[in-house]
Amino acid sequence: MAHLFVVDDEASARTTLALLLRRRGHRVEEADGVASATKRLAEQTFDLVVTDLRMPDGDGLDVLQAARAQADAPEVILLTAYAEWKSAKEAIRLGALDYFEKGQEPEELFHRIDNALASRALRRENANLKAQLRERYGLPGLIAQSPAMQAVLDLVERVAPTDATVLIQGESGTGKEVIAKAVHHASPRAARPFVAVNCGAVPETLLESELFGYVRGAFTGAAGGKLGLFEEAGGGTLFLDEIAEMPATLQVKLLRALQSGEVRRLGATQAATIDVRVLAATNGDLARRISQGSFREDLFYRLNVIQVTLPPLRDRREDIPALAEHFLARAAAKLGRTLRLSPPVLERVLRYPWPGNVRELENAIERAAILSRSETVEPDDLPPHVSAGLQLGPSPALPRQVTLAEAERAHILTTLERFGRNHSGAAEALGIGRTTLWRKLKEYGIVR
Repeated sequence: MAHLFVVDDEASARTTLALLLRRRGHRVEEADGVASATKRLAEQTFDLVVTDLRMPDGDGLDVLQAARAQADAPEVILLTAYAEWKSAKEAIRLGALDYFEKGQEPEELFHRIDNALASRALRRENANLKAQLRERYGLPGLIAQSPAMQAVLDLVERVAPTDATVLIQGESGTGKEVIAKAVHHASPRAARPFVAVNCGAVPETLLESELFGYVRGAFTGAAGGKLGLFEEAGGGTLFLDEIAEMPATLQVKLLRALQSGEVRRLGATQAATIDVRVLAATNGDLARRISQGSFREDLFYRLNVIQVTLPPLRDRREDIPALAEHFLARAAAKLGRTLRLSPPVLERVLRYPWPGNVRELENAIERAAILSRSETVEPDDLPPHVSAGLQLGPSPALPRQVTLAEAERAHILTTLERFGRNHSGAAEALGIGRTTLWRKLKEYGIVR
């Protein structure tokens, strides 16, 4: 059953069409002009709009523009008279799916409506598949309302289609691997493997064989050969996390592999050609390590073709409400619950300095979701040090304090976006009436 909207100033024609569509199993709403139609479109989401082209208070192009402005825009079919075909073609150019000349058989209109609904269903299915891919690869972590993160994502979009080596720098917990996955999955190598290794977590004696592989008999216990990560990532991307921790002896071999495009397994007599893009990340100061002699300068320049520097969470506070809502939704889904953040919780998470960055925020919200006794997460559900952060004095390293009104505004707008700007769903999630939500949006100056 689809949700349809019929707009026509002729009452008899409008009610007849609506009745026939209801008999076909659809949920149908009606409007008698442009003004009432645009108001309704700002409040509700429809699957399809069927609108007359000529009406006393405007024309169907106004209705079309109001419909296309929605986040989840409905398909639009215009009803026209014979002499209006030029305007109808202009409507197609502006985004209408189809137009139907009045006087033809109703079955032809129903056929076009069925096609329009099938087109919308396919479009939404594609959008859902893309959303599932983004969820699978952690891309929702790339929330970027702040100028600092928008600059990062702009750079990611520009560098992803290339094969350039990228060095990702940032404090622990800022999401360096998430950015690496974003680069990979936005690149032509997306269908090939993404292989990650933490250079600081693997002992030096094992890291070489992990990266380059070995042949049978290369060392005691090597009963069979093994591909290295360079070869496992063939055609795809190899992500070297914590590259600053790589031992000096392996830095030489890594540099040689990057320069020659070849690797030699331990114990092998011949090198193997590799086709792999290398991304590296570090939370350390490579310039200082180079001056100390613990990291090769020539390897640094080989890795640092493109540098992406991730800002700490304290420098991108505009993203905190959206990140918190995202982590809460994910935790609530795992728990099989419906949860929302109270305004006092938002105020506390906005004021806390988050030394552990996005990872710490995620853990704090997950804890709060688990401990929450009701559908509303309260300050007591947060880790004690986060909740107590409200009493901390202002720090010169932090931006100005966020007011409760600003926290409320951010929470309302984030929830509205999460529900595809559907006012009914957002109001229900916020625990307020649609009239209250409408009044708030009007205060913010964003009501159509």
